[in-house]
Amino acid sequence: MKVPIARTSLTLQEKQSVLEPLHSGWLVQGPKVKNFEEQWSAFTKADHSIAVTSCTSALHLSLAALEFGPEDEAIVPAFTWVSTANVIEHLGGKVVFCDIKLDTFNIDIELVESKITEKTKVILPVHLFGLSVDMVSIVKLAKKYNLLIVEDAACGFGSMYHGNHVGTFGNAGCFSFHPRKAITTGEGGMVTTNDATLAEKIRRLRDHGAAMTDLQRHNGARPYLLADHPVAGYNQRMTDLQGSLGSAQMDRADDIVFERRRIAQKYDNAFENLDWLKTPLNKIGYEHGYQSYACLFEPEVINENSVSRINVMRNAWMDKLQKDGVSTRPATHAVHMLSYYKEKYGIKPVGFPNAYAADQCSISLPLFHGMKEDEQNFVIDKVLEFEL
Repeated sequence: MKVPIARTSLTLQEKQSVLEPLHSGWLVQGPKVKNFEEQWSAFTKADHSIAVTSCTSALHLSLAALEFGPEDEAIVPAFTWVSTANVIEHLGGKVVFCDIKLDTFNIDIELVESKITEKTKVILPVHLFGLSVDMVSIVKLAKKYNLLIVEDAACGFGSMYHGNHVGTFGNAGCFSFHPRKAITTGEGGMVTTNDATLAEKIRRLRDHGAAMTDLQRHNGARPYLLADHPVAGYNQRMTDLQGSLGSAQMDRADDIVFERRRIAQKYDNAFENLDWLKTPLNKIGYEHGYQSYACLFEPEVINENSVSRINVMRNAWMDKLQKDGVSTRPATHAVHMLSYYKEKYGIKPVGFPNAYAADQCSISLPLFHGMKEDEQNFVIDKVLEFEL
């Protein structure tokens, strides 16, 4: 048997939904995208949802609409996907990395305040792997220093914090529809916000800066006249093909979240006695969305001296699992260790010790909706076979 790290699971109805825009002839951003946005708002309880080409686009548009630019600084966790930092670079700003907590893989709230300077404009908390950041503390800091919040909720579908969906606490929230995510449109993203003015700015920026969409123009009294473009925007629109696929999946959104939590619970129960494998943290007031099942491989106490040794052991174990038919991944990467950021900012791996440890010692096990029981049992058996 071979079990992938993730697998897209679509129903026949979801696959057929893509044919609807093909039959209608309306392929670009249109009624299907609008419907997807409305469903997303209904699920997250966000006032506004704006579909775009990717979560990276969502982050970029949100920051651009909030007028983040050169000379501005943004606080970003050192352990996240690289695009969280890249968007800061694209807009000419400065990335200010902050270390994480190893038990959550999320930004260390206690360190954030020390990173704030007179140039800090925004905090980008990342709800990594589906576990919410402590947003009460982030919001409190933002209010104290008059900062903006853009939530990187790429992994956050179904993730709740004290009864509220992530992506609804800051000025904007940004989601991903990559194939490894719970809802996928191949590539795609969504911005959520409760700020009507910001939502309108983002809608315009994603669509070349146009004052109205093509759909609005075609449905208007004079469809033959082109729209004005009050701002210099981008082309970061989602297509109706993608919107149809996303919308169809939203019809079973609750079931998808429930299934991922059920699979995670079975892993939790199977691995609860393994003192060398730290499974995803469950905390009161937090409801994990389990975009992935990210664990910490800890056969001995992790510190600066043991990380490289543990990394060799982890990689050897990953090699064995791969040969046995179980695909794994490091949870994600420490951005400050990647060539561009390492060279530009002159940061050593140990500059952010927990992010460094997470990069070298984390492991994600297969978890996806549609995962068969015998597949999960196979993964569990192979993990339990491991001997230190």
